[in-house]
Amino acid sequence: MANTVSAKKMTRKIAKRTAINRSRRSRMRTFVRKVEEAIASGDATNALAALRSAEPEIMRASQKGIVHKNTASRKVSRLAARVKALQA
Repeated sequence: MANTVSAKKMTRKIAKRTAINRSRRSRMRTFVRKVEEAIASGDATNALAALRSAEPEIMRASQKGIVHKNTASRKVSRLAARVKALQA
């Protein structure tokens, strides 16, 4: 358990940051899931719309340090490829 004032403050800051990060990660996963559900249903227009809303959310998560930049780019790329394949 933290004893010093600064250590107690750090535990408060870490708890607050953890809650924010959890919220951001959950939000990103929700948007990704919406794209995957649209792909699974076979609806190309709905999948494309979901991808267009998910892409900025994924990239925002990478900017905030939730996921690495390359991980975010990979997720967007793979989702875009699946949506494109659905349209063909």
